[in-house]
Amino acid sequence: MSTTITTPTADESCAYCGSDIFDHDPVCVRDCTDDCGSPTYFCNYACLSAHVDEEDLTTGDACKWSPE
Repeated sequence: MSTTITTPTADESCAYCGSDIFDHDPVCVRDCTDDCGSPTYFCNYACLSAHVDEEDLTTGDACKWSPE
């Protein structure tokens, strides 16, 4: 599987708060479990974290560790 990497446009906005991503410390996220769809951009890790929490994206996806 290969993925094409592109640089977002200068006016790309944060998927969470709508700010210009390049005014901050941008983060690019891509869901590669289903054909590596289009990237989603967040202006910083705080917005990415808030998005993950609000969308409950970790429920059922976290690794479980057992000493056995």
